[in-house]
Amino acid sequence: MIRTVEGVTEVTEATFDAEVLGAGSPVLVQFTATWCGPCRQLAPVLGEIAREEAGRIRIVQVDIDTSPGIASRYTVLATPTLMVFRSGEPVKSMVGARPKRRLLQEMEDVLDAV
Repeated sequence: MIRTVEGVTEVTEATFDAEVLGAGSPVLVQFTATWCGPCRQLAPVLGEIAREEAGRIRIVQVDIDTSPGIASRYTVLATPTLMVFRSGEPVKSMVGARPKRRLLQEMEDVLDAV
Protein backbone atom coordinates (compact mmCIF):
# COMPACT_ATOMS: atom_id res chain seq x y z
CA MET A 1 0.00 0.00 0.00
CA ILE A 2 1.18 3.52 -0.85
CA ARG A 3 1.94 5.80 2.08
CA THR A 4 -0.31 8.80 1.64
CA VAL A 5 0.57 12.35 2.61
CA GLU A 6 -1.87 14.60 4.45
CA GLY A 7 -4.29 16.11 1.96
CA VAL A 8 -3.70 13.43 -0.71
CA THR A 9 -6.20 10.57 -0.92
CA GLU A 10 -5.48 7.16 -2.40
CA VAL A 11 -8.13 6.02 -4.90
CA THR A 12 -8.60 2.53 -6.27
CA GLU A 13 -10.37 0.86 -9.17
CA ALA A 14 -13.50 0.79 -6.97
CA THR A 15 -13.44 4.50 -6.08
CA PHE A 16 -11.77 6.18 -9.09
CA ASP A 17 -14.90 6.96 -11.11
CA ALA A 18 -16.73 8.55 -8.16
CA GLU A 19 -13.71 10.36 -6.68
CA VAL A 20 -12.14 11.61 -9.92
CA LEU A 21 -14.53 11.45 -12.85
CA GLY A 22 -17.52 12.52 -10.77
CA ALA A 23 -15.74 15.35 -8.96
CA GLY A 24 -17.15 18.86 -9.23
CA SER A 25 -13.73 20.51 -9.25
CA PRO A 26 -10.43 19.66 -11.00
CA VAL A 27 -8.57 16.62 -9.68
CA LEU A 28 -4.82 16.00 -10.02
CA VAL A 29 -4.11 12.27 -10.11
CA GLN A 30 -0.63 11.01 -9.34
CA PHE A 31 -0.05 7.56 -10.81
CA THR A 32 2.51 6.09 -8.45
CA ALA A 33 4.03 2.89 -7.06
CA THR A 34 5.68 1.92 -3.77
CA TRP A 35 8.98 1.17 -5.57
CA CYS A 36 9.11 4.56 -7.35
CA GLY A 37 11.77 6.87 -5.87
CA PRO A 38 10.72 10.02 -7.78
CA CYS A 39 7.12 9.37 -6.62
CA ARG A 40 8.28 9.48 -2.99
CA GLN A 41 10.15 12.73 -3.69
CA LEU A 42 7.03 14.24 -5.21
CA ALA A 43 4.69 13.20 -2.37
CA PRO A 44 5.48 16.09 0.03
CA VAL A 45 5.20 18.60 -2.85
CA LEU A 46 1.74 17.27 -3.68
CA GLY A 47 0.79 17.37 0.00
CA GLU A 48 1.73 21.06 0.18
CA ILE A 49 -0.23 21.88 -2.96
CA ALA A 50 -3.23 19.88 -1.69
CA ARG A 51 -3.32 21.98 1.48
CA GLU A 52 -2.60 25.34 -0.17
CA GLU A 53 -4.97 24.90 -3.14
CA ALA A 54 -7.69 22.92 -1.33
CA GLY A 55 -10.49 25.09 -2.70
CA ARG A 56 -9.28 24.93 -6.30
CA ILE A 57 -7.96 21.41 -6.92
CA ARG A 58 -8.11 18.03 -5.22
CA ILE A 59 -5.11 15.69 -5.30
CA VAL A 60 -5.36 11.91 -5.27
CA GLN A 61 -3.00 9.06 -6.03
CA VAL A 62 -3.42 5.74 -7.78
CA ASP A 63 -1.08 2.83 -7.10
CA ILE A 64 -0.46 1.34 -10.55
CA ASP A 65 0.39 -2.05 -9.04
CA THR A 66 -2.87 -2.44 -7.09
CA SER A 67 -5.07 -0.60 -9.64
CA PRO A 68 -3.55 -1.53 -13.02
CA GLY A 69 -6.85 -1.12 -14.86
CA ILE A 70 -6.88 2.65 -14.28
CA ALA A 71 -3.27 3.00 -15.43
CA SER A 72 -4.09 0.98 -18.53
CA ARG A 73 -7.25 2.99 -19.25
CA TYR A 74 -5.22 6.22 -19.37
CA THR A 75 -2.11 4.69 -21.00
CA VAL A 76 0.19 5.44 -18.08
CA LEU A 77 3.63 4.16 -19.14
CA ALA A 78 5.88 5.72 -16.46
CA THR A 79 5.74 6.82 -12.85
CA PRO A 80 5.16 9.35 -11.64
CA THR A 81 2.58 10.44 -14.18
CA LEU A 82 0.43 13.38 -13.15
CA MET A 83 -2.90 13.80 -14.88
CA VAL A 84 -5.40 16.60 -14.30
CA PHE A 85 -9.08 15.76 -14.79
CA ARG A 86 -11.84 18.32 -15.20
CA SER A 87 -15.51 17.35 -15.66
CA GLY A 88 -14.53 13.69 -15.94
CA GLU A 89 -12.00 14.22 -18.74
CA PRO A 90 -8.18 14.32 -18.64
CA VAL A 91 -7.11 17.85 -19.61
CA LYS A 92 -3.38 17.78 -18.82
CA SER A 93 -0.70 15.13 -18.43
CA MET A 94 2.84 15.46 -17.06
CA VAL A 95 5.47 12.76 -16.57
CA GLY A 96 8.21 12.89 -13.93
CA ALA A 97 8.82 14.60 -10.62
CA ARG A 98 9.19 18.37 -10.60
CA PRO A 99 9.60 21.13 -8.03
CA LYS A 100 6.51 22.74 -6.56
CA ARG A 101 6.89 26.06 -8.38
CA ARG A 102 7.22 24.39 -11.79
CA LEU A 103 4.25 22.12 -11.13
CA LEU A 104 2.09 25.08 -10.13
CA GLN A 105 3.19 26.95 -13.27
CA GLU A 106 2.28 23.97 -15.44
CA MET A 107 -1.16 23.80 -13.81
CA GLU A 108 -1.78 27.55 -13.86
CA ASP A 109 -4.37 27.37 -16.64
CA VAL A 110 -6.33 24.70 -14.76
CA LEU A 111 -6.17 26.55 -11.44
CA ASP A 112 -7.09 29.90 -13.01
CA ALA A 113 -10.20 28.37 -14.60
CA VAL A 114 -11.64 27.49 -11.19
